[in-house]
Amino acid sequence: MQNILSINNIKINTFTYLLFLFTVIGCSKDSDGTPEKRVLPELIFSDLTIREDDTDKSITLELSLEGENTTNAVSQFAVVSGTANSGIDFKVLTEGKLIFAPDEKKKSISLVILGDESKETKETFTIQFYNFQNMDVPVTTLTVTILDDDDNTEGLNIPTRGYSTPKTYAGYKMVWADEFDSTALNPNNWVHELGASGWGNNELQYYREENTTVADGHLVITAKAQKFGSSNYTSSRIISKGKKSFTFGRVDIRAALPKGQGLWPALWMLGTNISSVPWPACGEIDIMELAGRLPNRVSAAVHYGANVAQHQYKTGVRYLPGNANFQDEFHVFTLIWKENLLEFYVDDEKFHSITPADLDGAVYPFNKTFFFIMNVAVGGNFDGNPDATTTFPQSMIVDYIRVFQPQ
Repeated sequence: MQNILSINNIKINTFTYLLFLFTVIGCSKDSDGTPEKRVLPELIFSDLTIREDDTDKSITLELSLEGENTTNAVSQFAVVSGTANSGIDFKVLTEGKLIFAPDEKKKSISLVILGDESKETKETFTIQFYNFQNMDVPVTTLTVTILDDDDNTEGLNIPTRGYSTPKTYAGYKMVWADEFDSTALNPNNWVHELGASGWGNNELQYYREENTTVADGHLVITAKAQKFGSSNYTSSRIISKGKKSFTFGRVDIRAALPKGQGLWPALWMLGTNISSVPWPACGEIDIMELAGRLPNRVSAAVHYGANVAQHQYKTGVRYLPGNANFQDEFHVFTLIWKENLLEFYVDDEKFHSITPADLDGAVYPFNKTFFFIMNVAVGGNFDGNPDATTTFPQSMIVDYIRVFQPQ
C-alpha cells in the first residue's frame, strides 16, 4: 500500500514530501551546515590622561561591557611599564582578572598615581587585556598618561611678537646679560629664595625651585594653585645677590606678564648692603610691577626711609592703549640709572623718574650697588588675593635681561 499525502489537492508520496522539507530547512543554515555565530558583548574603555600631584592620588579606570551578557564574561589583564614605572610612578591595586556576571555591565580597575615634588617629563604605561572568554575586546591596550604637575611648560603660550631692544647703544657697552638660552637656570647668575614667610606683604605663595623653568630661550616663573606646606599656592623667586650686582647703567628686561586678580609679577632691585642696612634704608628699585587685576597697567617705584616706621615710596604708572595687555606680547622694561637720577621706561617711552629732590629730604640710597630680583607673588597687599575669576597656572616669561654701562 502506498503512502499518499494530499496538499492543496496535489497528491505526493511521503518520500517526496520529506525530501522537499529537508531542502527548505537546509537553505536556512550556513552553506557549510554550521549554526549562526553568537554575537558576544564587547569590552569598552578609554585611555586616561591624569596630572600627577605632590602627594599620592587614587584613580579609578572605568570599563563597560556593551551588548547582551548571558553568562560569565572574563578577561585577564597585565600592567606594562613604559616611561612610567610600577612602584615608582604608579601602583595598580586590582588583581589581573575581570569577571562580568550575567547582565553585569560595569567593572573598574583601581590604581594610585604616586606623587612627588620632582620635575619630570610626560610618562605613560599600558594595561594589556588577554585570554577573553564570552566577550570580544576590539582594542586590547589601555594607555595611561601621567602629566607632571611640576612641569611649567605644559600648555605654555610663549608670545611670538612684541617690542625688543638692541644689544648695542652708542656710548654704552654691555657688561652682563642672561639670554636664558640654556636648559636650566644659570647658577653663576641666580639663586632661589625659598619659603612662605609672607615676605612682609601678606603674600600667600610658597616659593619653590620647581616653579622655575628655562624653555625655548626663555625664563618661565609659574604661579600655581598648588598646596605645599601650609600654602595653597606655589611660585618662584630668583635673585642675583652674591652673583651679579651693579651701580649705574641701562637695564633692559624683555618680558610677558601674567594676569588675574591676586597675581603680582615683579622685576626689581635691592641694595647689596641689605644684610647690614635693613630695608627700606638699603633702598628698593622696582623696575616693573603689575597688579594682575589690571593687566594693561604696570608701575615703577622706589622705596626708601631710615627704618620701617619711616618707610616712604614714589610710584609712576604706565597704561597700554585699548584692549592691549602685558600678557599677549613681549614688552621691554628699562631702567636708565645715573648718579642722582632714575628713569623708568616701557618700550623706550619714559613714564617715571626720581631724583634726590623727590625724596622730601630723606636720604637718597640709589647711588650704590644693587642686585636683581624676579618673582611672581600670589596674593598680598599689592593686588589682594585671588578670587573665582583667577585662573592658574599663570607664568611670567622673561626673554632676556641686559645691563649696559657707559664706555
